Amino acid sequence: MTNRISRRQFLETGGKAALGVGLGMAVADALATSTYAQEPKVPASEKISVGVIGVGGMGGGNMGDFMKHAEVEVAAVCDVHQGRLNWAADTVDKKYGRKPMAVKDFRRIMDRKDIDAVVIGTPDHWHALPFIYACETGKDVFCEKPISHNIVEGQAMLGAAKHYNRVIQINTWQRSSGHFQDAIDFVRSGKMGKVSVCRAWTFRFAGLGKNPPKPPPPDLDWDFWLGPAPKVPYHDKIDPFEWRWYFDYGSGLTGDWGVHVIDFVLLGMNAWHPLEVASYGGKLRCAPDDDQQTPDTQIAIFKFPNFVMHWEVHWADDGFDGGGSHGSEWIGEKGKLIVDRGGVKWMPFGDYPGPERKNPYGDHIGDFLENIKTRGKCRSDIETMYYTTAACHLANLAYLRGKSIKWDGQKGVVVGDRKAMDVQSYRREYRKPWKLPMYKMA
Repeated sequence: MTNRISRRQFLETGGKAALGVGLGMAVADALATSTYAQEPKVPASEKISVGVIGVGGMGGGNMGDFMKHAEVEVAAVCDVHQGRLNWAADTVDKKYGRKPMAVKDFRRIMDRKDIDAVVIGTPDHWHALPFIYACETGKDVFCEKPISHNIVEGQAMLGAAKHYNRVIQINTWQRSSGHFQDAIDFVRSGKMGKVSVCRAWTFRFAGLGKNPPKPPPPDLDWDFWLGPAPKVPYHDKIDPFEWRWYFDYGSGLTGDWGVHVIDFVLLGMNAWHPLEVASYGGKLRCAPDDDQQTPDTQIAIFKFPNFVMHWEVHWADDGFDGGGSHGSEWIGEKGKLIVDRGGVKWMPFGDYPGPERKNPYGDHIGDFLENIKTRGKCRSDIETMYYTTAACHLANLAYLRGKSIKWDGQKGVVVGDRKAMDVQSYRREYRKPWKLPMYKMA
């Protein structure tokens, strides 16, 4: 490896030099040991300096998973909850023997030129701005799913990533899972025959009840948590988890889970732009005045040039054709295939062989770290994940609009219905002083 340049030199020269062997991926279990003395030694010039924005829930879990990689150093943590921020700083200190920079305002992380990448684990309504600012300041991005709160945000994020040539990994980690890749390969192989109907689904028990406003916890900056969203009183069914069921901050189960299982339908069919979307449902299981805003029951139909996809949110845990609580299904001439986190189920219509196990489980974070060095494209790249996220938002858009939506995926606009593009799932006004920087997708 005498010809290998440092990662720092690579970034400073814009990635024009060749890099030899990629980053080691054999250290994924390092944190499980009682001591870190056995970790591979990584030269300082090869370290990847990371800032973590949002350290509760998924963000905190992602931070721990990043620290399992010897080439990573967490240099900064950020959260609007002081308690979570203190926990994250202490966790990093225990790992490295030094405190990271700990800040409430993510922009202080963007100011640091020595930070190479950021991990965004905030609620959905806070994905776009840190993502775009990171691209503008030369940082690569690992971002939670769905990529955006609405379609226009996703377009701006895709445009910024392309404009600044950043490496992006969205945490739809199933794309790195071997049996999911086996299923995609099988669908694309043509061994199912022509596929004309696809399905995807998930479930959740409905309802949040009625929750009166109350003072926010003393360690929470509620105004900063709201950010570009409308200013409303605090109550504890919004933060830390239930924000997903409010259109101001999330996109319901359609965004939260559709971005996984709809994604695999689109990957298998290698088709990204529906021509038309219709969506029906509502709050049919919880009380009409329940605080939940997103539908607890939803069925959407996506019309593609050569197939139709059915998306369903329902109460109870049974899916189609014996599927479980979530899944993706393709119905072909020779059989039906279901894939979920539990495995692959092949139901032939005759004596037809199913998919083979050939793809090992991949390291989703390791894939991101590898591509930081090689400047390659990650498994959950920003462009295809924008298309998947847009499909989820279109289902909600048609639901909120109360009519079917015709879609031009190349231009990213609704066809023949300008009012539809004023619906929250397409775009929204930012609360001052926040403003969304705009970048073109192409």
